[in-house]
Amino acid sequence: MKIKIGDHVRVTTGKNKGKDGKVQQVFPPSQRLIVEGVNKTIKHLRKQRGGQRGQKIEYFAPIHLSNVRLISPKSGVEGRVGFKKIHTEGLVKKVRQICKKGTREDIE
Repeated sequence: MKIKIGDHVRVTTGKNKGKDGKVQQVFPPSQRLIVEGVNKTIKHLRKQRGGQRGQKIEYFAPIHLSNVRLISPKSGVEGRVGFKKIHTEGLVKKVRQICKKGTREDIE
């Protein structure tokens, strides 16, 4: 997956379209991720013992990777992730480029 924990993304489809957030968790096998403040879900739990009450637990459900776009941290432009190979002193280093549309400053 090209999107990592800590990246800023914008939701492009669904009920949360247009919301921005930070990626909190990534699930590569299912190509899903959890974005902070997006896709809030409520789970109702029954009471377990005689004296306890039922509960409502709020959590952020995972959304599919194809429903988000990466936002460049420096220029704020939406775009795709790319990689570049930089040759220095006989070594080849693969560098992640945050936004292919953005400027050269967006390279991590």
